[in-house]
Amino acid sequence: MKAGLEIHQQLNVPGKLFCSCPSDAHAAKVDAQFVRRLRAVRSEVGRVDAAALFEEHRGREFVYQVSNSSSCLVEMDEEPPHRLNEEALDVALMVSQLLGCKPVDEVQVMRKLVIDGSNTSGFQRTALIATDGALEVDGKTVRVSTVCLEEDAAKLVAQDAERGVVTYSLERLGVPLVEISTMPDITGPEEAEKVAAAIGGILRRTRRVKRGLGSIRQDVNVSADGGARVEVKGVQLLSLVGKVIESETRRQSGLIQLRDKLRSHPGKFLADKPVNLGELFASTKSKIVRSTLAAGQSVLGVRVIGFRGVFGFQLGENRRFGTELADYARQLAGVGGLLHSDELPAYGISQDEVKAVKEVLGCLDDDGFIIILGQTTRASAAFEIVLERCRRAFDGPLEETRAALADGSTRFLRPMPGAERMYPETDVPYVEITGKRLGDVRSKIPPPLESLMDTLVKAGVSGELARQAVNSDWVDVIEKSVAADPASAQLACGLLVQDVKELARDGVDPDQITDEDALKLVLEATSRRMSRDQAKHALSAMAKEGKSVSAAMSDSVSEDELQKVLDEIIEANVDLVLRRGEDAVKPLMGDVMKRLRGKVSGAWVSEALSEKIKRKIRDSDKA
Repeated sequence: MKAGLEIHQQLNVPGKLFCSCPSDAHAAKVDAQFVRRLRAVRSEVGRVDAAALFEEHRGREFVYQVSNSSSCLVEMDEEPPHRLNEEALDVALMVSQLLGCKPVDEVQVMRKLVIDGSNTSGFQRTALIATDGALEVDGKTVRVSTVCLEEDAAKLVAQDAERGVVTYSLERLGVPLVEISTMPDITGPEEAEKVAAAIGGILRRTRRVKRGLGSIRQDVNVSADGGARVEVKGVQLLSLVGKVIESETRRQSGLIQLRDKLRSHPGKFLADKPVNLGELFASTKSKIVRSTLAAGQSVLGVRVIGFRGVFGFQLGENRRFGTELADYARQLAGVGGLLHSDELPAYGISQDEVKAVKEVLGCLDDDGFIIILGQTTRASAAFEIVLERCRRAFDGPLEETRAALADGSTRFLRPMPGAERMYPETDVPYVEITGKRLGDVRSKIPPPLESLMDTLVKAGVSGELARQAVNSDWVDVIEKSVAADPASAQLACGLLVQDVKELARDGVDPDQITDEDALKLVLEATSRRMSRDQAKHALSAMAKEGKSVSAAMSDSVSEDELQKVLDEIIEANVDLVLRRGEDAVKPLMGDVMKRLRGKVSGAWVSEALSEKIKRKIRDSDKA
C-alpha cells in the first residue's frame, strides 16, 4: 500500500481569513438563522464536478445559525470577502520555510466548489502558498507537495435525514487553516503516524496554531496494491491515522478478493426489477418492517442473480459488502434500511418470511436478494444506486471520498472530486510574495522545541514530562510561563500536561480555558506559592463554572489555611487520632471537607491529613 497525508491546522491569529471577526469565538447564543439550498454549476472548462453533482442530487436544505459575536455578512455570503489576513499568510509562509518548500511569486485565492452545506457560498476559498518541500522521518525523505492557506468550514450542529435538513453554525466558518499535503511516499501505518507527528511538531514550532479537539485534522489518501486512491476525511486524532490506513487497506484488499471471486464465474451482471413486498410482510413481527409500513412507506425487494454469499463477503472487521451497499443507499438516496439475503433471518424477520421472499422474487439457489425500506421514491432511487455498485464490484475498489469513524474504519461519503471544482476568486486581490517579506518571516521563526525542552529540564522538570510538554497543545502557555517566571516550570508542566488529562476524564473540558487565562493562573499560583492541587482545583472551577482566574483562585484554600483547619480538627479529635492512628484519616476527612466547602481536592486533603496525623502520633510517643 501507499499513502499520503493532508494535515489541516487552525492558525492562532487575530481575525478570520477574510474578515475581522474573532477566530477564537464560541457562539454564546443564536441571534439569527437563514436557509439555503445549493446546486452544482459548470466550471470554467464547461464541466460539472462529480462530488458537487452528488451533493445537489441529495436535495438537502441547509439552516445556518448566526451569532453576532462571531460572524458577519462575509460568513453569510451577503458581503464580498475582505483582503487576505496578512498574519495568517505569514504563518503559512513560515510553515513553508520550515518544510523547505518553494513559495509562489504571487498568492492567488481560488474558489473550490463545495456544496455539502459547510460553506454558505457553495465554495471554499483556498490559496496555494508553496510547493516542493520535504521532511525527514526516521532517515526517510517524505516529499511535501503543497502548502495552502484556506478558510475553515462551518460547524455541523444537527442532521435530520428524514426531512433532508442539515443545520450549521457559522462561528468556525472562515477561521484560517494551513493545509500541508504530502506525496504518496508513506508505506505503512506506523510511518504515517510518525509523519503526521513530525508535521505537528513543525506546526507547533511556529507557536501560532490553535489547540484542542477540532483544531487539527488529518485527511488520509490510501491505495492498496491493485486498489484505487481513496481519500479518508476527518481523522481527528493522531492515534487514529494508522488504524484508518490499516482498515482502509483491508477493505480495499477485500474488494480485490471479491472482484476476483466474481470474475472467476464468467457472466454478465444481472438483476431483476424491484418488487413491492408490502403484502408479504403485512403480519410480520419485525419492528423495523412494521414501522416502515405503518409510516406509509415501502418495502421493496430485488433478486440479484448469482450473488448468494456476495453481500456477506467480509471486507474487514465488522464490515461486509452489504455494509458498503447500505452506506451508498444512506448517503446517495437518504434510505436508512437495507437488508440482504446473507444476513437473514434476523431483525425479527422469520425463516418462513425469507423463504416467501425468495419465492416471490424467483430466487434460485445461487441468487441473492436485497430489501430496501423507505419512502417509495427514495427506495427506488436507492435500488438504482445499490445495483450499480454491485455491478461495479467486478471492477474492485473505486476512487471515492470516505469518512473516518471513531474505531478507525471508514464509510462512503461522496464521489472523488476533480479539478473541475477549482476556479479563481475574483473578489480578493493578489498578494505578491517579495524577498523582503520572506526574509522578515524567516527572522521570526522561533527556536526548535528541543531548546524549550532543555530549558524545562534545567528548571527541574523530568526529561519525560518535558518531552510531553513540548508535544502538548499547551506548549505556547508553558513556554510563556517559563519565560516570565522560571520557577513556574514544574507547576505549568504538571498542571497543563498531566492534570488537564485527569480533569478531561472526569468530564471537565479544558478547551474552555483560554491560553491567556491558563497563563495567568500558572503565574499567579506560582507567585502565591499555591500547591499543584490548588491550581488544579482552580482550573476545574474555571472550566466547569466559567469562573475568572481571580474568582477561581479566591475560592482555593491556601496552604496556611489548610494546615490551620487540619490542626483544629486533629486537636478536637485527639483521642480518636491516638486510639486509631492512621486509620483516623477516613473519619476525619469528612470534617475537613465540610469545613473547606469543596474548595480543595480530596487527594490533597488526604495526603496532608495523613502526614499531620503521623506527626501527632510521633510527638505523642516522644512525650
